[in-house]
Amino acid sequence: MRLFRFIFYRKFNFIVMLYLLLALELYAQPETPSTVIGTGNAFLSSGSFAISIGQYDEGIRLIERGIDQGSLNMTDRDKAVALSNLCAAYAAKGDAAAAVKRCNESIALTSNNWRSYINRAYSYFLLNQLTQARLDIDATNALNPGSRQVIQLRGMINEKVYQPRVIMEDHQ
Repeated sequence: MRLFRFIFYRKFNFIVMLYLLLALELYAQPETPSTVIGTGNAFLSSGSFAISIGQYDEGIRLIERGIDQGSLNMTDRDKAVALSNLCAAYAAKGDAAAAVKRCNESIALTSNNWRSYINRAYSYFLLNQLTQARLDIDATNALNPGSRQVIQLRGMINEKVYQPRVIMEDHQ
């Protein structure tokens, strides 16, 4: 029993120390603004939040303003994420052509952001360009295997492609 208490307290102390170190690391201020996406750019974070609660027009306005104001000190990755968010907002609004344009800009900046590919795939789905949508789904799956968004969008495409069709002929 004494050995158990010794081991338990040793592990407990180790876990407490680990949590303290992690807490210090998590709350440390970044040295450069490029370490956190959108650091110092309230428009990007406010726009992302607006999009997440369904206020697409406001989110688009805020993110575009954030891109304009922060263009000098934004990394390509930051800008690609902002453009991917714009793509998602335009697709959610039903403006698939504008969504594809923003996704293309995002992918041109960084080609390893799987969200840009899945957003563009959904936009292509809205435009009924299913071949391009499937190509982007495959790219998303390569970057993020097993993503639930891939499974959902594949299902939506399969529903559309494999719908039963009835051909009626008029025989006289």
